[in-house]
Amino acid sequence: MGVRVNKSAMKRQKQDEKRRLRNKAYKSFVKTLTKKFLAEEDPEKKKDLLNKLYKYLDRAAVKRIYHPNTVARKKSKLALVLNKSSQNTSK
Repeated sequence: MGVRVNKSAMKRQKQDEKRRLRNKAYKSFVKTLTKKFLAEEDPEKKKDLLNKLYKYLDRAAVKRIYHPNTVARKKSKLALVLNKSSQNTSK
């Protein structure tokens, strides 16, 4: 990306950088939460973490940090993981 010339373009560049860093932090938080969810053994805690993850993923879709289809795909995969783990513990 080149250097912006006029004032409005420079302001836009500042805004873009702020948003990029905010989005990056949000994505990092969601990834960390996902890792905690995958590492958790207790089914009750796992369900709580899944609810929390759903909340943050939905918020990310609304804010367009993630594309809505990406969020749907992630939520589906996480639900499958939860279902598999609950089937393993019930046997």
